[in-house]
Amino acid sequence: MEVIKLENIYVAYSGSDKPAIMDINLSIELGELVLITGPNGAGKTTLIETCLGLLKPLRGRAFLLGINTKSPRIIRARRQCSYVPQNFMKPPYESYTVKHVIKLGLASFKLPFEPINKNEEERIKEVANLLGIKDLLNKPMGMLSGGQQQRVIIARALVRKPKVLFLDEPFSSLDHDARIHVAKIIKSYVEEYRASAIIISHDINPVMELVDRVIEMENGRIIRIRSRV
Repeated sequence: MEVIKLENIYVAYSGSDKPAIMDINLSIELGELVLITGPNGAGKTTLIETCLGLLKPLRGRAFLLGINTKSPRIIRARRQCSYVPQNFMKPPYESYTVKHVIKLGLASFKLPFEPINKNEEERIKEVANLLGIKDLLNKPMGMLSGGQQQRVIIARALVRKPKVLFLDEPFSSLDHDARIHVAKIIKSYVEEYRASAIIISHDINPVMELVDRVIEMENGRIIRIRSRV
């Protein structure tokens, strides 16, 4: 099953006369772990935001879980995905607790003011423990270090058990050992839940031996796709 299919995609930001990504053709299957790499300004973030339907193509067609990203039904497909953005840091005065932030990952499946159930409560504890932040659940986000906050945002993404996981520079605030640990968590998640994960990272070392394919971008184009095997 194709979770992502891009056909001759061109995308430009509002007010720009130059495409941010161009001539993109890409297919990602269910169960794949894919690394996207390339220099700053290569179009990596634009690519995954196009996959999610947050950006609409000027030319070409984009499909997420079989749904055209220009269709109103894309919201339904997006509920089966999680996105860890590059800009995640919360200011020191942020009072939301770690538990509340992780719980927000379940929000799209809940009615307004509907409490979480026992299974969801256990799932929150499970992902917090997995990422080494269980002892921080009652701490305000603003009091945490950058690395701790990054692990909280990854926990929020995993708690909903997404079919497709998008991670934009998920290792940026982590030390070497934590990068390896988080990379293995992502790989295990893909295998256990038969999900797909797309990782953008300048540091390819934590995931290079774990991914199925490496997509290299430059100047808004995919210049190379390599299988690890």
